[in-house]
Amino acid sequence: MYDVSRRSVFMTAAGAASVFGLSRPIELIGSALAQNAAGTPKAFHKFKVGDIEVTTVYDGLWEKPHAPNFAKNASLDEVKAALIAGGLTDAYVPVPFTVTIVKVGGRTIMFDSGTGGQFPPAGQGKAGLLLESNLKAAGIDPASITTILVTHYHPDHIWGLMAKETNAQIYPNAEIIVPASEHKFWTDASVFTKLPEAAHGLPKRIQATLPTWKNVRLVEDNVEVVPGIRSVGTNGHTPGHTSYIVSSGAQQLFVTGDVTNIPALNMRHPGMNLVLDTDSAMAEASRRRIFERAVAEKAVLTGYHWGIPGAGTIAKDGAGYALVSVA
Repeated sequence: MYDVSRRSVFMTAAGAASVFGLSRPIELIGSALAQNAAGTPKAFHKFKVGDIEVTTVYDGLWEKPHAPNFAKNASLDEVKAALIAGGLTDAYVPVPFTVTIVKVGGRTIMFDSGTGGQFPPAGQGKAGLLLESNLKAAGIDPASITTILVTHYHPDHIWGLMAKETNAQIYPNAEIIVPASEHKFWTDASVFTKLPEAAHGLPKRIQATLPTWKNVRLVEDNVEVVPGIRSVGTNGHTPGHTSYIVSSGAQQLFVTGDVTNIPALNMRHPGMNLVLDTDSAMAEASRRRIFERAVAEKAVLTGYHWGIPGAGTIAKDGAGYALVSVA
């Protein structure tokens, strides 16, 4: 089904439900799992888009065990072949967690909140309170974060907002901005009828926390959520999944959350539909739409599962896309 070759790596100029309910050679994934000289993942990466100061911060790696249904329309062998073509191990699916922080207009703004040391499941890799230490390594005091923009309510994106044992707020002094449609889905009493029982833990925790916090603000699609940042609906991964566009003059940064998983899979193969997406057709349409817009507008993008540096421009590559990593 999928044409997987070494060209995918370099070219010139109730499983998931229980958990989630151009100027340089193109590297689909080698740079996305960038390592330092010691062979360990880099803690952070800094770059600028216009006047926007951007830092991507590493929060660990999910060594997701293979499952025959991980891709709804590709076999396990095809998934493994795509991983190998991307220069990755095929012993498991290596899914990094990468949080984007921007400094713009006097604000320090974080997109999503990391895993909070509460994901992935035991024995499936290391992601833990790395965000706090790596923020500090990047010179960012967590207390300086004024705003947190949430792309969606999956646990690896929001559990960093709440303490493991007590659900106490980790960022009580920051404004937390969330997509209204996403919030409505997860906080509605009917959500339990839409999910298998094994997935009920996530909405229960969401309903015990976010609706009661006074610093949470709901926003719609295509509005300026804070000066210089607009929301854009990229639904499909979840019912209200939202990306954000940060502008500096003619320069733009698209923070895309989980529009894709790792680039070797459904960026290189945008039609590869993963079980992690709630609505596969909608997720694929959102993915293609945001990528085509990014290509046309020459925007820089970040992705939550792109690792470090985890950012770059998008180039068309045959039937798919490739990430041209930032320097």
